[in-house]
Amino acid sequence: MKMLYPEVNLKKYSWVALIIAAFIVFVVAFLYFDRRNQISAAIQGLGVLGPVIAILLMVVLCMTPIPSEGLVVLFLKIYGIYWGTFYAWLGASLSSIVIFAIARYYGSNFIEKLIAPDRFNMVDRWVQRKGTVGLFIARLLPIPAFAVNYVAGVIPSVGFWPYLWTAAISIVPYYLGTALVFLGVSREIWRWLIIGGIAIVAFWSTGYMLNRHKI
Repeated sequence: MKMLYPEVNLKKYSWVALIIAAFIVFVVAFLYFDRRNQISAAIQGLGVLGPVIAILLMVVLCMTPIPSEGLVVLFLKIYGIYWGTFYAWLGASLSSIVIFAIARYYGSNFIEKLIAPDRFNMVDRWVQRKGTVGLFIARLLPIPAFAVNYVAGVIPSVGFWPYLWTAAISIVPYYLGTALVFLGVSREIWRWLIIGGIAIVAFWSTGYMLNRHKI
């Protein structure tokens, strides 16, 4: 019976990889067929409904293991740098609230089935040792944001406000870096591409260094 567990895990992660690959293909196809901004203009023509749908899509996506960067790029393409970044940030922040409610309702037994034990224990250790500061640091570790949200949501000592502000603030540097990279590539403004690239690398490097020194 023990041999069944690796197969189940492999099958689960293969489905995740397949969904991520399909999502990447969708994003690339959108950018290709929207070269003249015709699709973006049609979406903008929806008025308020467009941003509402966009934010809801980000809420749902951020509750899954699927990386949100692709959707962020679409937001930037459709709504521009400022509003695109804001809609992405708002959707991600609202997603963390939904996850908090789910985690508190279903409890740790349910969450442990979704999140790998090593990631669960890593976040738990940071929070237990450092409180809110530890939670903020945990959000900078190389762990998907949705996983940190689920884990933090089931820890009794984590209050709603510390949970929310750490989630909302920790994603700002990465989204800003992504926006600057997009700006640099789309408009061939290389200084923004370099600045955005440096911001993203700094974000990743911070998480990597914290992870190396987590003990």
